[in-house]
Amino acid sequence: MTESTAEAPILVSRPLPRVALVTINRPAARNSINIEAAEMLGALVEDLEADLDVWAVVLTGTGGVFSSGADLKVVSAGRLDALFTPSAGFAGFVRAKRSKPWIAAVEGLALAGGCEIALACDMIVASAESAFALPEVKRGLVASAGGLYRLVRALPRAAAIEMITTGERMSGPHAHQLGLVNRLASPGDVVACAISLAASICENAPLAVRESLGVARLAHDLDQDQLQALGEAAQERLSATEDFREGPLAFIEKRPPVWKGR
Repeated sequence: MTESTAEAPILVSRPLPRVALVTINRPAARNSINIEAAEMLGALVEDLEADLDVWAVVLTGTGGVFSSGADLKVVSAGRLDALFTPSAGFAGFVRAKRSKPWIAAVEGLALAGGCEIALACDMIVASAESAFALPEVKRGLVASAGGLYRLVRALPRAAAIEMITTGERMSGPHAHQLGLVNRLASPGDVVACAISLAASICENAPLAVRESLGVARLAHDLDQDQLQALGEAAQERLSATEDFREGPLAFIEKRPPVWKGR
């Protein structure tokens, strides 16, 4: 994986070992997703998934805005479908198959599809001055990129239904209070806070993190017996890895574990 040029709509860098930082880079358009951005983000998700040196990913936006969602110029031209990929949905992201943890670093607004991108991440770090909204109903649309069900899963039902039906914004502090946001940061410190969270994740065995996350992501979709079976299968797969032996050995030898991801 190589770092992208500053003019690209999607940027990628490596702020720390094992951590990738992906940035939506269309500040003049409030980081809305156009066709090029959707294609680049979709391809980048696949690249990062295959990169053995990346254990966690932070996703953010430039210019003090996370993302305002779909580029309305594309929508008004009748090309909304071009912002969706067959395998990964809106922005090449919201339904992408990802085993690694993704953290949304929300500075400023996460609106419409931008909110849905944040919801599709596993965790959210937000600024105290940020806000989230699904304003599609104000334009005769529906939040068809996962927001209608992910928001209800992430928030108390009444709060989620109010956001969906009114299209009004929820502040970062309120979202943090209700559990939508993992960590609340000062304005300007969101990315650093998200990278710190990613670094904490990367202290752990990467395969164990991915296997655990894979089961946790399905908690709303499967019953207890199915989830138990998935957990047991995950443990069985891990038992054949070097890291499975390294964890207990490092504990016995009173030293930090050296994870190899295999």
